[in-house]
Amino acid sequence: MSDLDDLSTEKPNPRSVGLDLLAAADILRIINDEDRLVAVAVDKEIPRIAEAVERAAAAIRAGGRLHLFGAGTSGRLAVLDASEMHPTFGVPLDLVQGHIAGGDAALRRPVEGAEDDEDDGARRVDAAQVGTDDVAMALSASGRAPWCVGVLRRAKELGAFTIAITCNERTAISRVADLTIQPLVGREVITGSTRMKAGTAQKLVLNMISTGAMVRAGLTYGNLMVGLTPTNTKLKERARGLVRSISGYDEVDDALKSCDWNVRAACIVLMKRMSAADARAHLEACDGSLRRALG
Repeated sequence: MSDLDDLSTEKPNPRSVGLDLLAAADILRIINDEDRLVAVAVDKEIPRIAEAVERAAAAIRAGGRLHLFGAGTSGRLAVLDASEMHPTFGVPLDLVQGHIAGGDAALRRPVEGAEDDEDDGARRVDAAQVGTDDVAMALSASGRAPWCVGVLRRAKELGAFTIAITCNERTAISRVADLTIQPLVGREVITGSTRMKAGTAQKLVLNMISTGAMVRAGLTYGNLMVGLTPTNTKLKERARGLVRSISGYDEVDDALKSCDWNVRAACIVLMKRMSAADARAHLEACDGSLRRALG
């Protein structure tokens, strides 16, 4: 028996035996029923996810960065989550970085042997210039990907706080990391297809960590996405709605245009009666927190 056989995500699921004999609706009910277990598994990890949020928020406040590393599906999810941070919260593009084993080519097609190269994981950490103020997370559904082990070992050597996200217990990455988050989703509908429940669990955990960290770092106003980057007509209309809602003013276009469509600065212009330049400086002095800027 290989160590792969010991992983819960690799064992056959008795509830999906004979799957190929079922009608489409019955297949989907089984998948949906199994997916219900994911939120339960994630819920059990909230204390550890909360610690990750606080560590990530502290890193942001200290001028550090968040690095999300993964192989295969896990890597694609890492890149996806990182890519949404700038347009959603208006943070610098390099504040949250996603890294996948095999490089960007692996986003669209498998790169043979990429996840097996522990040394390459370490090299990717060096290339990303991970430092002592940073948080480095490695995602591996199995928890055994050598590339992720290399990532965590090297990041730890460089003084970063390290987090392992896996869907199995007693794994190689959990033995290396400072903190382990392990939503135990169990057996997949398709045996070993961890793009399913395990991937869903990892997506939920990543959403929680990145969103929670941005909120704790003061980059939302309540539940409002005040750091968004309005790059199209829809988002400009959303920006108008946000400024109207927060400021109480109906006419907001002049303020937004004077601030290059920076929602937070426009709110300060209207509510604190400042110039656009002074509003930007005031916002920067408040570390980007509109709540603090408005007092």
